[in-house]
Amino acid sequence: MGKTSTINRDWTQIYAIYGMDQWQTLVFLFFHAAFFSLMSVLFLVYFDPICSCFEALLLSSPAGARFAAGFTGSVTAISAACLFYAAGNFFYSAVPLHHEMAHRMVSAVGDWSTVRSALDLGCGRGILLNTVATQLKKTGSSGRVVGLAQGKSTALSTLRTAKMEGVQEYVTCREGDVRRLPFPDNYFDVVTSAMFVHTVGREHGARTVEAGAERMRVVGELVRVLRPGGVGVVWDLIHVPEYVGRLQELRMEDIRVSEQVTAFMVSSHIVTFRKPDQHVLSLGEVRLEWR
Repeated sequence: MGKTSTINRDWTQIYAIYGMDQWQTLVFLFFHAAFFSLMSVLFLVYFDPICSCFEALLLSSPAGARFAAGFTGSVTAISAACLFYAAGNFFYSAVPLHHEMAHRMVSAVGDWSTVRSALDLGCGRGILLNTVATQLKKTGSSGRVVGLAQGKSTALSTLRTAKMEGVQEYVTCREGDVRRLPFPDNYFDVVTSAMFVHTVGREHGARTVEAGAERMRVVGELVRVLRPGGVGVVWDLIHVPEYVGRLQELRMEDIRVSEQVTAFMVSSHIVTFRKPDQHVLSLGEVRLEWR
């Protein structure tokens, strides 16, 4: 098992270190894909008896029964294929794609040698967190990266993966509420987040006004703790246009959105931005520092 993260490492090594979150979803998809595949085979092998059953149940003609049986078997086979594709995409998105996108996010920051402090919001098992730490180590920076975890067990898991990657001296973990980050204003040079912000407010329903307000609060907190001139990098699903709109309201600069990347069967994008060299009085009031 390697001690350094490289984008070309074998995916089995990545899974060996990080495991997989939400494995129940993957098991669910594979189970149903296998079930529908079995049903498709049964339709093919026992097609004539099934046609007879359809004819008796539907009180249909033999031709109508054969059509109904064939249509049902075709839909079952297509469903199996779609479920296998969904399971494969979920399996790939959970770690290999996450690992690849983490490297893309790190490359969007530019000069890491001057970074003294970074924050990974919703660090999970540490794929992005450890990629940032590896970059700090590679550039000889004396900086550190803080991972904000949602619970003690997650924080311990993250610290274990940092040790396995050989970057534990660059990593610290802290529990906290992402809606009220436990850090002072203008604290971090870089703030990152991968596949996390869209989960905030999910208890209200993903597309409700309440959930949207919670996500916007997180974006505001992300901006608050970022130093003037600092860089933010967020990779997320579905709600990226909301984030861009909020960043524009907060007068962030150099807002860029990457091309679409399919992750977990939906579109995702990386959003990068820079906090301008200005003094922020509050999230609704901005004053430039004239010199």
